[in-house]
Amino acid sequence: MINEFWYKNAIIYSLDLETFMDGNGDGVGDFAGLTRRLEYLHSLGVDVIWLAPFQPSPNKDNGYDIMDYYGVDDRHGSLGDFAEFMNLANNLGIKVIIDLVVNHTSDQHPWFQDARKGEDARHHDWYVWSKKKPEDWDEGVIFPGVQDATWTKDKQAKAYYFHRFYDFQPDLNMGNPEVREEINRVMGFYLSLGVAGFRVDAVPFVLETQEPGSNGNREIRFEYLEDMRRFLQWRNGSAVLLGEANIAPEEAKKYFGDKGGGLHLMFNFFVNQHLFYALATGESKPLADALRETAGIYPTAQWANFLRNHDELDLGRLTDEQREKVFAAFGPDDSMQLYDRGIRRRLAPMLGNRARIELAYSLMFALPGTPVMRYGDEIGMGDDLSLKEREAVRTPMQWSDEQNGGFSSAEAKDLVHPVINQGPYDYEMLNVERQLRERDSLLNWTKRMVRLRKECPEIGYGEWEILDTDGPTVLTMVYRYRSTLLLTVHNFGASPVVINLDGFDDLPTPLVDLIEPLEINPKEKGGYEVRIGSYGFRWFRLRGVKPVMSTPATAGK
Repeated sequence: MINEFWYKNAIIYSLDLETFMDGNGDGVGDFAGLTRRLEYLHSLGVDVIWLAPFQPSPNKDNGYDIMDYYGVDDRHGSLGDFAEFMNLANNLGIKVIIDLVVNHTSDQHPWFQDARKGEDARHHDWYVWSKKKPEDWDEGVIFPGVQDATWTKDKQAKAYYFHRFYDFQPDLNMGNPEVREEINRVMGFYLSLGVAGFRVDAVPFVLETQEPGSNGNREIRFEYLEDMRRFLQWRNGSAVLLGEANIAPEEAKKYFGDKGGGLHLMFNFFVNQHLFYALATGESKPLADALRETAGIYPTAQWANFLRNHDELDLGRLTDEQREKVFAAFGPDDSMQLYDRGIRRRLAPMLGNRARIELAYSLMFALPGTPVMRYGDEIGMGDDLSLKEREAVRTPMQWSDEQNGGFSSAEAKDLVHPVINQGPYDYEMLNVERQLRERDSLLNWTKRMVRLRKECPEIGYGEWEILDTDGPTVLTMVYRYRSTLLLTVHNFGASPVVINLDGFDDLPTPLVDLIEPLEINPKEKGGYEVRIGSYGFRWFRLRGVKPVMSTPATAGK
């Protein structure tokens, strides 16, 4: 495949350094520990590691409150450890993308400490200030029930500073050209160390500008994103921007940019939320509609599909009725919900059984776009609801039945987060080492599905369409790329179904099952009859079809 488009058929693995593997026994994960586990990730089939922030930080928000963009937090090692990790990862053919958190800094960052000194300070205009209390001081909070306002009075500056997130995370003033130049400098620094791109945190807020002292009047400046893209491509033509932007489908093209001049990839939050609605209710039509609504993006752009990530499962774009149904199925207790819009649980506890977990993973791999896995979900890790807010899904990786799940040799009281040591997700029973030895474990099943997805470039590069069937619980998709046709069928229902697939104008050849050693022959009058078990799925390939396209693209009908 063309190197610039490597992201279209890649498997991305998301992890937080502090909870993945502790290499020096202090209770906190680090680069030394992650480097030791690179062979595991390579064997899993991972193409790209997405690293959460690892820079120096007071760590009040999982490292997203950065106080030095050009360093490594002492808890995680040194810049030399990072460079060694990068070298070994690249030697294994694993690319690395890192979080680019430039909507805000920590209030402990030297820039903000200088900005507080007054209007004449070097970095004062690097942040957004208001001498008077803004009228919209409590509007647009991101964390309802936890965050009270988006403006906070700073006693030293004798002014209010703007913060989309927590009050210890003042927003940078993107309208200031010096700020944008510094962001380019940060990107250039890590590109020179070998990273393959950036996961851009909170993209809409990064692009949002506001005149200092104004009440509201914010504007999203997409030209800033285009400038970032140009700088990135100038430094490294194959590097990518993966954006976090929970937006309405009609806004997507603005973020991907005119003729693909914006983000390379963007998380498909809209489809993710309707995916969980389908898993909760068995209804496939809202998911099919969501896929059609997010189709038609520029050919070089790509959606990133995921099941769970490091935050809550955000359901804010569902209707109130739909959201309540998902809450009832996957987060019925108030302790499982967060910010009046989401669920703070891991995938396995939500879905509850192996069949539905496999269905969810198969679907994620089969959706048009690039799959993004979250550490621990490949073994079905659980959550710890006794931890506050999003920390519930950030427990240490469970490597073995040894002390602390093999994550760290430190005493339990010194761990960055407690390991899960009771119930069905206890590390002594659920861990990597044990599942590696079990032929039919979730881990080994996931490895096979990762390999299958990578063997199906139709999904990353091809044109797709959703086939209408008589089954209201079934989602059937067809991909065409070059001389192949791929068909995937997923049943969200608790009962087996039989569907008839008609309307193929291709050669009447058998459907070859890519998971089981089976074939389905066409019916005498054409078409195929396909049987799907409860929470079942099938992947088929039909060879010998005429190519529909001549260049790599992602499209939808």
